[in-house]
Amino acid sequence: MPLVTGTRLGPYEIAVLLGAGGMGEVYSARDTRLDRIVAIKILPPHRSDQADARERFEREARAIASLNHPHICQLYDVGIQDTIDYLVLEYLEGETLADRLSRARSRYPSCCDARLKSATRWMRRTVAESSIAT
Repeated sequence: MPLVTGTRLGPYEIAVLLGAGGMGEVYSARDTRLDRIVAIKILPPHRSDQADARERFEREARAIASLNHPHICQLYDVGIQDTIDYLVLEYLEGETLADRLSRARSRYPSCCDARLKSATRWMRRTVAESSIAT
């Protein structure tokens, strides 16, 4: 069940659900300490008691924290409150990656497939190296 507007996770006040998938839900929220908008990804409650899901969520946080690139959002914070694991990320407005890839793929199908495969390999390697380092 999605979080309700106004719910607090630490100093973060939930505003609206931005999207949801198998591994999490993403909300926009207000950082009440720094008065800025952030994105919060939570591990859904039905997954929080699964050790493999929590481990994957933590691995994702470490991988994001190890990256520094203008096209990758920054990880600001991690936390757990009332059995809800969450990541606090830089909030970026704009189209989703899926929308952008779909639009580009229709114009340049072979180029996009090659770049997507290359980016996927790079991300998997980065996550694997992050996992080894812990």
